[in-house]
Amino acid sequence: MADNYTGPLERIDATRWRIPKSYKAGMRVDGIIYADDELVEAIKQDKSPEQVANVACLPGIVRGSLAMPDIHWGYGFCIGGVAATDPLQGGVISPGGVGYDINCGVRLIRTNIMLEDARKRMARLVDELFNTVPCGVGRGGIVKFNKTDLCKLMTDGSPFVVKRGFGWGERRRGHRGPWMHR
Repeated sequence: MADNYTGPLERIDATRWRIPKSYKAGMRVDGIIYADDELVEAIKQDKSPEQVANVACLPGIVRGSLAMPDIHWGYGFCIGGVAATDPLQGGVISPGGVGYDINCGVRLIRTNIMLEDARKRMARLVDELFNTVPCGVGRGGIVKFNKTDLCKLMTDGSPFVVKRGFGWGERRRGHRGPWMHR
């Protein structure tokens, strides 16, 4: 089958497999996949190991491009992929690595809160984020979307979310009223 992964997978031990950084030009680190013998055969049925190799090419990547046992084809990163990057070495946070999957449970925000201040109130901060940020739109979630809503979300983007009360627009400079979407 043309969609199978045919590149190298070297056994490290009973549950780890290596895609060596020599596999493709630009790989800065090895790819490491966590799987047993049976699972690795299933993993090779798509190109997700190729995505592990691609992530190993990211600027600033540290130690390895990792894939957990739930590895499967994703958007850029494989689902189950993990990578750390060093900003001092050109590393960035990649949206593909943070998660595009349905309710992957990962959120990315930028804040001016300093780590020392956050540590003092970490438990409350985590609780408030959990209670405030909608998590998923599938079965059992508090946010319900029908097909019309989903189409509107796809065409309107963030203004639709703001209008429905699930997000906030940018605050305009000097504006003292409610948050406004531009």
